[in-house]
Amino acid sequence: MTASSDSSLPQIRTALDAIPSYVAGKPPPTRPGLPTYKLSSNENPYPPLPGVLDAIERAASGFNRYPDMGASGLYAALSKRFDVPEHDLAAATGSVAVLYHLLQATCDEGDEVVFAWRSFEAYPIAVPLSGATAVTVPVTPDGRHDLPAMADAITDRTRVVLVCTPNNPTGPAVRRDELIAFLHQVPSRVLVVIDEAYHEFIRDPDVIDAVELYRGRDNVAVLRTFSKAYGLAGLRVGFAIAPRRIADAIRKAALPFGISQIAQDAAVASLAAEEALFERVEALVGERTRVLAGLRDQGWDVPDSQANFVWLGLGEQTLDFAAAGAEAGIMVRPFAGDGARVSIGEVEANDVFLRVAEEWRRGAELP
Repeated sequence: MTASSDSSLPQIRTALDAIPSYVAGKPPPTRPGLPTYKLSSNENPYPPLPGVLDAIERAASGFNRYPDMGASGLYAALSKRFDVPEHDLAAATGSVAVLYHLLQATCDEGDEVVFAWRSFEAYPIAVPLSGATAVTVPVTPDGRHDLPAMADAITDRTRVVLVCTPNNPTGPAVRRDELIAFLHQVPSRVLVVIDEAYHEFIRDPDVIDAVELYRGRDNVAVLRTFSKAYGLAGLRVGFAIAPRRIADAIRKAALPFGISQIAQDAAVASLAAEEALFERVEALVGERTRVLAGLRDQGWDVPDSQANFVWLGLGEQTLDFAAAGAEAGIMVRPFAGDGARVSIGEVEANDVFLRVAEEWRRGAELP
């Protein structure tokens, strides 16, 4: 019996019974004498930039005070960086929190939200929590969004469509022509949310910056984060760039004082240090290229990742592969019965992953 079905207990929404729990990437188990690496959460493996640490230290001296609820310094910096009005910005504790607030602000019971699957695992949690129904459209065999099928899935009840590009966990990004064609098919009453958490890692010239698509459109919102390329995963800062009425609604739904002053100041400092930061990003992109080439040389069929991770479609062998990785000192993110997502980390970590992948390829009969 669930708590929600026992009238003698405080009631819990029955919708929660069908909602999966978010599964975070785990750290590797400690093994004496064996270096271990966490490749399960798509984190930037580099430490914060010196200027960011300085900003954090200065902000830490005032954490007896509430943070700036209006995030004025952060909005001013983002407005300058992306050349957008401050009233078109809405920030929260990570882009996933922005998404939660957006769905709360736009969806009612009985509405539908369309998204690809497999995609970001927060989507099937956030959508039903808003009262809406998730409508999933399978990705293609090479891990890409099937945008024509997603357009066909839109009904009179659809309020939001989520497009994750590059797609987490499979890696491919949606290309310019196909995304523009898709937007022409979507009714103007439907909000298209383009989730670009990994945008800084894209190197495919055929992929558009979604901020270009937001300009002049009333139904496009773009999500970005400081958790990945900017290396602020532990501080939680994400934001939306959206038409004013959408951004206003997100801010209205957001938790008051949600982003700490430490996080706000660190994000502003990160924007100021982008030249140095993107040198690190370029190094990670170089490692991604090396890892993808190594996997393909071993015989793996891997999607063309434009993010800071790669995807192995292991099917029923996924958990066994993850266990083999843990034994060797790396923790990957397994999705049971489907595949494993492996973050691009330090050179040494990537070397261990390639060795595990090669040994597995030799010894296992893969699907």
